[in-house]
Formats: sequence, structure tokens, C-alpha cells
Amino acid sequence: MVADARQYCALPSPFPMKRGGALHGARVAYETWGTLNAARDNAILVLTGLSPSAHMMSCAADPSPGWWEGMAGPGKAIDSSRWFVICVNSLGSDKGSTCPASANPATGEPYRLDFPELSLEDVANAAHVVVRSLDIERLACLVGCSMGGMAALAYMLLHPGTVRTHISVDTAPQAQPFAIAIRSLQREAIRLDPQWANGGYDIHGAGEHYPDMGMSIARKLGVITYRSAMEWNGRFARIRLDAEQREEQQPFGFEFQVESYLEGHARRFVRSFDPNSYLYLSRASDWFDTAEYGGGNVMEGMKRIRVERALVIGVSTDILFPLEQQEQIAEGLEAAGAAVDFVALDSPQGHDAFLVDIENYSRAIAGFLAKL
Repeated sequence: MVADARQYCALPSPFPMKRGGALHGARVAYETWGTLNAARDNAILVLTGLSPSAHMMSCAADPSPGWWEGMAGPGKAIDSSRWFVICVNSLGSDKGSTCPASANPATGEPYRLDFPELSLEDVANAAHVVVRSLDIERLACLVGCSMGGMAALAYMLLHPGTVRTHISVDTAPQAQPFAIAIRSLQREAIRLDPQWANGGYDIHGAGEHYPDMGMSIARKLGVITYRSAMEWNGRFARIRLDAEQREEQQPFGFEFQVESYLEGHARRFVRSFDPNSYLYLSRASDWFDTAEYGGGNVMEGMKRIRVERALVIGVSTDILFPLEQQEQIAEGLEAAGAAVDFVALDSPQGHDAFLVDIENYSRAIAGFLAKL
């Protein structure tokens, strides 16, 4: 039996969605670490990127390494011996939360494409329900990474006064054309796979009818943009596969190590994440725009966020959420009255640096939290 530290929070029923429709009997998965103090003011909420679960770090109930294991835990940058840490699995994700693969209570069958249109505001509102269910009125800090950083901005816009400080990690106040274009191609790869069957594939990869090829291409496109050209050159250069590793029997088969690396990455991912959930969360990322809260102006939207202090971290090699967007977040929060620390890192790992360059990100995050 696999250990599982997941807890579940029931959402109000109906749970209204920003773009119309509502969910009934929905829930979100989350995990917690540390102890909530008597004043209930030492809570840190972490919102994740598109695909991670709520298992951010290991614990007694689930000792397996979490997706941010190097960053969080006793004595680490996000110190669970000091803070009560909460990580929520996004609404719409298949890692325990209600999603397109979940049963629609109205039919008893999976929602599939009958799942209501999903926005990051819905993700934020669901996370806020979790926080309130724990009887926490105000977070000591809200941390958002990648897509979770956009959801964190939505959280603070929709629930003013509920967050004391904020850590923004490799994210954006709105999707830019390059990011939209990449995610559009990822969704197209899935939709054009005949096995996607208009969302009717075998749920949870339980059978033969599953869009493996579409998911594989989508993942490869993602991985290419998560890292930088500098890292690809440094890791692989133009090194060719050994003769026995090449697909010589296949026309135009793999010849270079970088191709084999992407294939291995894709194989590990393909059946570990629900394709329809991927489509919904990807599109929600494209839709998010703080300008909606500022009369069509991003800076005016950012000015509506009220926190005491903020740390904004970006990396110069990130092509998906470029450094200019981190600067925009920092300027907006500062204009709103926050004391802002802006950290620009030169990590070669690109967008994924926050998962890889733990030393530099830890230094910035630990330094910020030490001031609180």
C-alpha cells in the first residue's frame, strides 16, 4: 500500500466558476506540515505549477520525496519547524482534486469535456476555501510558483487582506504571446491525436485508447521551454547516441542524445497526468490577466494587491516567463505599497531553475522569511 498524506477539503456546493457553471460535491486535495500556532498566524500557503501534486515535501505519512523537497522541510528555506505549511493541489488537476476525470454527480460518469470552463481564479478560490477550513484568516505568506504564481496573484486580488506577505517565483501577471503559442501547440498535439477521441479516451490510462502520442509531444514542447538553450548546449551539445541506441530501422529516427532525453521525459509523464486536466489548466493559464482588475492595464491591476512585503524571483534564462514579467510584478507590488525584494538570478536552467537551482532560490527565500 502506497503511503499518502493527502487530506481533502470539500468545496461549497454549488461552487460557482468564474466563466459560468458550477461544480457540485467538489473537493480539493492538500497536504500540511508543521504546527499551526495558537495565534493561527504562522501559515504559509504554496500554490503549484501545472502538473505537481500537493506533495511538496516528505513527511512521516508519506516519506517519498516531494516536488520541492530541497526547498521545504525542517531547517530548510521554508522551515516546517517554524511555519505551518499548506500545499494545495489545483482544482482541475487529477492529483486528488475534482477535475475532468472525476465523476459528475449528475451522471455518475466522468465529466470529461462537460467540466465547466476553468480559470485560475477558480483555482485561487478553491485554495482559499482550504485555508478558511483550517480556521486561518490571514496567511503569513503566500508562495506561488509558475502557474501557481498567477493563481497567487488571483488569490490576493479576490481575497484582499487575507495575505500578509508574498513570494512570487518565476511567474507572470498575464500570459504573453510566446507562452500562449507554446501552450496552444501543446493542446493542439493532444486534440489532434485520434486517441483523444474528443475527450473520450480511457480515463487514467486504464486501457488502449489514450492519446499517448499527443501527450508525448505536448510534454516535449513543454520541457524544451522549461530549460534554456544554454543548458541544452551544456548538457548535450551535438552528442550522438551509440549505434545500438539509435532507431535506424525508423525513417528519421532518434540520432542525438537530446532527442532520447526528451523521449524518456515524455514517457514518464504521458500516463501520469490526465490529458483533459492538462488541457483545462493550460487554457486557464492563457486566460489569466491581472489587467482585468485594472481597467485593461496590468500595472493598475497589480496596484489592487495589498501585502506588507514581497519577494519576487526571476531568472534571466526563462523564456516562458521572462525576467521582464518578474520586474513588472515587482514594480506593481511596490506601487501598491509593498516593500519589495527583487532577485534576478542567472541560473542556466531556465524556467525550471526554481526546481533545480535550490541553493540560490533557497538563499533568497530563506532570507526573506527570516525577516518576518
